[in-house]
Parts: sequence; C-alpha cells; structure tokens
Amino acid sequence: MKKEVKDTIIVDLGEKLKEYPHFYLVDVSGMNAADTSELRRNCFKKEIKMVVVKNKLLHKALEASEIDFEPIYGALKGSTALLFCNVANVPAKLLKEYKDKKMAIPALKAAYAEEGIFVGAEMLDSLCAIKSKSELIADVVALLQSPAKNVVSALQSGANTIHGVLKTLGERPE
Repeated sequence: MKKEVKDTIIVDLGEKLKEYPHFYLVDVSGMNAADTSELRRNCFKKEIKMVVVKNKLLHKALEASEIDFEPIYGALKGSTALLFCNVANVPAKLLKEYKDKKMAIPALKAAYAEEGIFVGAEMLDSLCAIKSKSELIADVVALLQSPAKNVVSALQSGANTIHGVLKTLGERPE
C-alpha cells in the first residue's frame, strides 16, 4: 500500500472519530465472509457504521486525535473492525445478541463510549447498561412528574372523602 493511500485512510479515520461520539473495536479474526456480511447487515439496521481497519493505521489515527486513547492501543492486535455509532449502547447490545447465541465472535476488544474508555470483553455488560441521552431525559421527566401525580391523586381522593362525608351528613335525618 502506498504512503499516499495510507495517509488518506488515516485522515478518513480521524474524520470518522470526530463525526461519531462513540466507537467500538471488535475482533473479527475468526469470521468467514457470510458471518461478516451478516454482521454488516445487522449493523446497518441499527445505524452502526462498520469499518474493517489495519491496526497500525488506526493507531496513527488515534494518536492524531486530540483525545488520549492510550489505553486502547493494547487492544490493537489481530483483525479489527471499528463500529461507529451515535448511541453508546447500541453496538454493545448487538454484540451481546451474538454472545447470547453462543457465537464466540465478534468479540469486544475495547470501546470509547460516553467519553470513557472500556477495555476487554468483560466490559460488555457495563456498556449495555449505559443509557442514551433520550433514555436519561425520559427518566428525569418521569421522576419530576411522580411527585406532582401523587399530590393530584391525594387531592382528588381527599375531595371525594369530604364530599362523601358532607353527603352523608346532609342525608341524615335530624
């Protein structure tokens, strides 16, 4: 591969690292063409961009980034695919589906999600548990609505109780 082509790939990877807030490094060394094609289709359905990269070129692109990705460098061995996404936990859930099907591959090497670095396949459950921005907003809204709903329901039940007592007193013969 010529140096100009390598430089173009490094620049392209650098742009993707800036474009997408989250990425996963996945080991695809044992996957055949059919399995790789199925993984690509599943990634496309979940709005994940999958790119198979050379480790040295990815290493150079990570070094050129303004973020310190040094903990990830040790995971750059074997055949590596990059999964770029806008929602942090979507690739983790996809990889968990493969794991639940008892498929050893693709295996998580490392990830950069929610401005944190996760290294190792054992971090998959932690990555699945990360909530997206919209999920966190929904949780906050639900928490804010809960006390208001309790107050309204208490007022309504109290009104019914007072109304019932007044009605009973009014119907009682004197």
